[in-house]
Amino acid sequence: MNQMGVRRFGRVNWLGTWTLVRREISRFMNVWSQTVMAPLINAGLFLLIFTIAIGSQRGDVMGVPFMVFLAPGILTMTVIQNAFANTSSSLASAKVQGNIVDTLMPPLSAGELVAGYIGGAVARGGLVAIVIAAGSALFLGVGMQSPLWVVVFVLLGSILMGGLGMIAGIFANKFDQLSAISNFLITPLAFLSGTFYSIEALPPFMQTLSHANPFFYIIDGVRFGMIGVSDSSPWMGLLVVTAACVVVVGVCLRWMHTGYRLKA
Repeated sequence: MNQMGVRRFGRVNWLGTWTLVRREISRFMNVWSQTVMAPLINAGLFLLIFTIAIGSQRGDVMGVPFMVFLAPGILTMTVIQNAFANTSSSLASAKVQGNIVDTLMPPLSAGELVAGYIGGAVARGGLVAIVIAAGSALFLGVGMQSPLWVVVFVLLGSILMGGLGMIAGIFANKFDQLSAISNFLITPLAFLSGTFYSIEALPPFMQTLSHANPFFYIIDGVRFGMIGVSDSSPWMGLLVVTAACVVVVGVCLRWMHTGYRLKA
């Protein structure tokens, strides 16, 4: 900083932020077989298992074949899990290994740190979405009815889950704590948000709970964009997911600014 209190590289450290994004992308691309190919294989296994177990016995869901209905849900669930894993594992690993100081020491503000970490989560979520969408189009013939909605909800979903991953990574001091958050919170919310079914099949009480789950709106929005059917209005989903993103990113900014559970 100069004598006037202004950082010499400007109000925003674009180079530092981009460097952090590149580091986060490099982290998951160095193990692309786990971060890119594994989600594709898992998605394929889900579809294969449902095809074998249910096959032609299952009728149409919301006017479309069950496997077509299922593809957007599996795509979005995979994006959610990978965006969360990217930021949570990065922060938790840095804390456990004791090198979190290497991230906190550079001249990056709280906003720039949050942008860098979430940028990596968005890149991973987007890449996974592209790979699975290509597989769905190739093997199931599932195209894109409204590509813009798909892009919007994948982007917002990755931002939300990247932020939640940061919160989990900051809060957890051990890997087993991080695993508990993922196994007992993130995974159940993802599975119980309309991934494999329409919430119209649920009792009224469960439908109300589903509408309180932001994950439901992410999955429902992607489904609308891919196959043109949904349980709720995509505009309502856009409002709910955007509000959730604002809250989660706000918490991330606050915790990064204060150094909560990051600084000794």
